[in-house]
Amino acid sequence: MRTTLRNDIEFSGVGLHSGHPVSLILSPLEFGAGIHFLRTDLPADTAMIPARFDQVTDTRLCTRVENADGASVSTVEHLMAALAGCGVTDALIGVDGPEIPIMDGSSAGFVRAIGEAGLVRGYAPLKAIKIIKPVTVEDGDKSATLRPDDGFSLEFHIAFDDPAIGRQSYEMALINGAFVSELSDCRTFGFLHEVEYLRSKGLAKGGGLQNAIVIDKGRVLNPEGLRRDDEFVRHKMLDAVGDLALAGAPIIGRYVGVKAGHEMTNRLLRALFEQDDAWIWVDADPALLADPFTAGHPLTGRDDHAIAV
Repeated sequence: MRTTLRNDIEFSGVGLHSGHPVSLILSPLEFGAGIHFLRTDLPADTAMIPARFDQVTDTRLCTRVENADGASVSTVEHLMAALAGCGVTDALIGVDGPEIPIMDGSSAGFVRAIGEAGLVRGYAPLKAIKIIKPVTVEDGDKSATLRPDDGFSLEFHIAFDDPAIGRQSYEMALINGAFVSELSDCRTFGFLHEVEYLRSKGLAKGGGLQNAIVIDKGRVLNPEGLRRDDEFVRHKMLDAVGDLALAGAPIIGRYVGVKAGHEMTNRLLRALFEQDDAWIWVDADPALLADPFTAGHPLTGRDDHAIAV
């Protein structure tokens, strides 16, 4: 079954890099339409951007999608992760500027609002991308792999010299609302010297302790500390979920990231679709897809009627 939103959902915030106010509206779309971005501040005939891996034009600091007319939207990964983690297959993302609002640096705000608004499922066919042969991309000691699995699962490994992070690993299957409960509240992170450098270049103007974990010489500068001991690696997994959602369909396979980021994951999707013998289309088994909202989940506050059919 395919899933869309029950109602429009409005958000406001700031762009991470521009620091400018941003307004965003998530709207339902007909079953089978997929997910699309719409730049509401641009002429309508140039403003639509499909949420697909082959529309990605920049992955240096975030993931940016862009159409042939030059309309672009940056920092799409946290919202795409929320939509994928909540099982949304069809939606329109209307945004009045070139960035998605950073919110608190995680997907939690998006997930909470989706849960409160509710979802609608329809008996429309949904295809999934089943991995049948491993595909890997590498860059030095970094790598990203998709390999066969019975469902959608992730494994991630990171290593940083700063002792506030060090080495962290985590693995999980994205079933039974696992994205909502285990990943969605994990925030982006960076080092103080990097933030200062980016600001000197006119970037990260909207970033701060309110929407990122900031680290300096072994210390987490956020007064509230971490939400989880391994929040860093979990956020990298959150990013991977969002970037993989740009495949355009659910993936049945296991993603393994080693020090990977937006670029590696996008390269991996491009490599996958260049190898016709590495994947096949299959009918999506509802049992293997995201079941986002457990009754009374504290992040969403929803009951068993969060999803209508």
